[in-house]
Amino acid sequence: MRVLFILITVFLFSVGAMAHQTIGMKANQSTSTPSNSQHRAKHKIVIAHRGASGYLPEHSLAAKAMAYAMRADYIEQDVVMTKDNKLIILHDHFLDRVTNVMSVFPNRYRLVNNNKRWFAIDFTLAEIKQLQMTEGFTIDPITHLKKNIYPDRFPIFKSHFTVSTLQEEIELIQGLNHSLGKRNGYQVGLYVEIKAPWFHRHEGKDISTATLKVLKKYGYTKKSDKIYIQCFDANELQRIKHKLMPQLFMNLKLVQLIAMTDWNETYTYKNNVAVPYQYDWMLKKGAMKKIASYADGIGPWKPMIIADGSTIDHLNITNMVTDAHAAGLVVHPYTFRKDPGRIPKYAKDFNQLLDIFLYQVGVDGLFTDYTDVAVKLINKHEKELQK
Repeated sequence: MRVLFILITVFLFSVGAMAHQTIGMKANQSTSTPSNSQHRAKHKIVIAHRGASGYLPEHSLAAKAMAYAMRADYIEQDVVMTKDNKLIILHDHFLDRVTNVMSVFPNRYRLVNNNKRWFAIDFTLAEIKQLQMTEGFTIDPITHLKKNIYPDRFPIFKSHFTVSTLQEEIELIQGLNHSLGKRNGYQVGLYVEIKAPWFHRHEGKDISTATLKVLKKYGYTKKSDKIYIQCFDANELQRIKHKLMPQLFMNLKLVQLIAMTDWNETYTYKNNVAVPYQYDWMLKKGAMKKIASYADGIGPWKPMIIADGSTIDHLNITNMVTDAHAAGLVVHPYTFRKDPGRIPKYAKDFNQLLDIFLYQVGVDGLFTDYTDVAVKLINKHEKELQK
């Protein structure tokens, strides 16, 4: 790992020529609503999805350092809670997809639909720090062999990576902002996702309050700070907006993540029974105005903006971006990957896919596993506009 961080540090200096001016986005700061053409002209932000996860294990500190080096505007943090109320960075509230928890703690699982799952909330931070983190993998049901979810990415269980805390990641990014940002006039922001607050609350833990307190400790308190908080749970976002942030004297930018109902991304509890949250209303006319009452932006899935079945000759673009902009919301869709099989049929390659969303549809930024490609495309476009 020491060699890896040295290489990343060298890379930080080698990409100086790639630097692009970062324009802070302050949602709902004006009474006028920018048109779609104005949104197309604005600086587009690149959100490093779980870090530079196309090249290094997702959410490893190495992946975050590389995303910084690649000049992401924001780096994403997915936050879950441990048994002893510590906040860690993990995409799922399970440990078994990206660590060796199954071999280190073979009997510490819960059964979920007759499948064994190892929940982060059942382990202390000290126990989780014993685990080796790796690239995401699946287990073949016949051979029981582990294999990469994305075969061309970093090999599983090579080198050494561990699960980090929210505090460790903030200190890494703020440290790089101090050591490099001041010199280059460049600051990277946080893009924090509060994972499954409904689950944590059912387990007796208030992950939202805990997360806000950590963010406040590190100086993130107001809209102009370079941070977004995102969540799939609309009820929790409204609680954060109308209750928790006022109590803590905070006012940060909030983003409503949008899922398909059949993903079962969010649940509500009725008589102690988990019921899937219905997202259908977010895809209907008038939804953006409702979301704008408690959020500053939306994070939709790509097909919600360009419908499946679109072709190179005919893009079926929904009204979501236009409606969101009319309501004063920024739009940051997910997730843009250039791995085999991940380019929709309506784009000939990854660059064209990015260009379609950024400059034809007019989204304000996007989540990508390949920060460097998106930054390069945006830099090129903005330089051409300056000619």
